[in-house]
Amino acid sequence: MSHSYGQWCPIAKSTEILGEKWTMLIVRELLMGSTRFSELQRGLGSISPTLLTRRLATLEQYDLVYKRQIQGGRGHEYLPTASCKQLQPILLALGSWGMEWSKAFMKDSDYDVELLMLYLQRSVVTENLPGGKTVVLFQFTDFPEQPKWWITADGESVDVCTSDPGLDVDVFVTTKVRAMADAWLGRTSYKAAKASGEMEIIGPVALTRNISNWLSDCVFASLPNAEEILAGS
Repeated sequence: MSHSYGQWCPIAKSTEILGEKWTMLIVRELLMGSTRFSELQRGLGSISPTLLTRRLATLEQYDLVYKRQIQGGRGHEYLPTASCKQLQPILLALGSWGMEWSKAFMKDSDYDVELLMLYLQRSVVTENLPGGKTVVLFQFTDFPEQPKWWITADGESVDVCTSDPGLDVDVFVTTKVRAMADAWLGRTSYKAAKASGEMEIIGPVALTRNISNWLSDCVFASLPNAEEILAGS
């Protein structure tokens, strides 16, 4: 194996399997429920289909992924195995560390609007939305190529689109990609973003008083930071 460390240390062996670029992000997408190749690509952004195919084959080889034919359809789906699911607390710990220590190194180019909208789509708590259908329009002032993104929630179905669905909008959110990402991550609050002028939210009070009621925060927002973890050890 070309990337073998030649060491019996379990950290070395684990890194041989998981340390290649994209691998841990593929595991992240699998654990977040992506099963189709196209779903994995959407969550990963710039990865090439060839490289994704190769990384999935490696994960299958190490029994982290189970690849099976889609029942009654064409193509395959990719399911996390027991060993893959055991990586969840490791990913959460890594993300918690990143919330504390990596934010100083974030660049504007790191804020991917497509990934942000995918995460927001996954975060909609449909049972906390009143009525049968809710439409939210996000307008990003720093992304002129595609400034408008719609989220439509209808029952348990939540969709994202970049073309006007022709429906009445319930909530208008005007902001920058970074400001929206930081609010969802819990690095700031929607109230603070509105007060600073970084975010404008227009809509009925039932939906705008507490956005986190129907748009759940990032899981890392509720985890303790590194200092709190060390203080409790």
